[in-house]
Amino acid sequence: MRNKWIKRFFPIIVLLLLAPWPVAYAHTYTDDMTGQDAVRIEVAEASAQPSWTAFGKAIGGVTPGDLFYIDASDNPADIAVTLYITNAQELIGCYRNLILEVGVYVGSDTGEWEIVPTDTFITMRNGQVSFTLLGYAEYKVTIDSGSFYCVTANTDSGSLSPQFYLEVD
Repeated sequence: MRNKWIKRFFPIIVLLLLAPWPVAYAHTYTDDMTGQDAVRIEVAEASAQPSWTAFGKAIGGVTPGDLFYIDASDNPADIAVTLYITNAQELIGCYRNLILEVGVYVGSDTGEWEIVPTDTFITMRNGQVSFTLLGYAEYKVTIDSGSFYCVTANTDSGSLSPQFYLEVD
């Protein structure tokens, strides 16, 4: 008799244990591209960019100038910014050293640019710098100062100037 009882109720017990119980869960998905359309990057005019005169055996300084303007005034999220020297490999044969101080400025309510303290330097050795900017603001990325030692002015590309690329995530 006991054997009949196990045979009848065992399938019911198994069914109850294995039956899916209703589960409620919530998941929020925010598109990874949220705010990307709200960030605009503009390259500074050539006349506003940093400059210097380099020739063989020259040691000198850099005239400050603007590189990029970033408009994140419609973006609520913080943005990660990376500035690259894209032609460091070409410049390595011309410069013994090239050290550039990167400046970041935020636009104020009065229309003036206020410096964001970063103490950031880009060189041919590191070739890139990264920093984080807050949303809902306009920024400009500049070269505030720098120095170089040019060993030769003979280049395959014909230019002794670094080329910059700005990436915003």
